[in-house]
Amino acid sequence: MAPPPRSGPGRGRKGPVKGGAKKKTFFRRRKVCRFTAEHIEYVDYKDVKLLQQYILERAKILPRRISGNSARHQRMVQAAIKRARHLALLPFTTD
Repeated sequence: MAPPPRSGPGRGRKGPVKGGAKKKTFFRRRKVCRFTAEHIEYVDYKDVKLLQQYILERAKILPRRISGNSARHQRMVQAAIKRARHLALLPFTTD
């Protein structure tokens, strides 16, 4: 004979939770590539003001999943940041 089902929090409970609390669905807005939206063909390494928006406080390059860039434009941003760093327009690290 099988043992009786255990009762308690998180065991075998199906259906709505008592109290009628409904779980809200979180709506996440789709990120749009800024370069595609503004029809920018080339990311210039001399445009430091634009490139600083894609660098974190610790001088790390912002990842694509956070910035919302397309893969093509993210590669262009990455290359432009590295060129600007090489010419000392942007810092490699923060002190």
